[in-house]
Amino acid sequence: MSTLTSREFNQDTGRAKKEALTGPVYITDRGKPSHVLLSYEEYKAMTEKKATIGELLSMDGVEDIEFTPGQVTDKAAAAEF
Repeated sequence: MSTLTSREFNQDTGRAKKEALTGPVYITDRGKPSHVLLSYEEYKAMTEKKATIGELLSMDGVEDIEFTPGQVTDKAAAAEF
């Protein structure tokens, strides 16, 4: 993760693009974050539609899958249930 001012971004977009390959680049205006630059791969991963549990359970053939739920062993986590 890195942060660039708007001026730095405008003067060196190549640097911003290079840094975006390793993580988001925050661009600020007057000291406040205003934009985020991401690699295309990271953007795609964030915006891909994920299947819901309902969609996964309604798929053909799932009735043949064996599933045994585990037990919660952490007392703090068990208190949430």
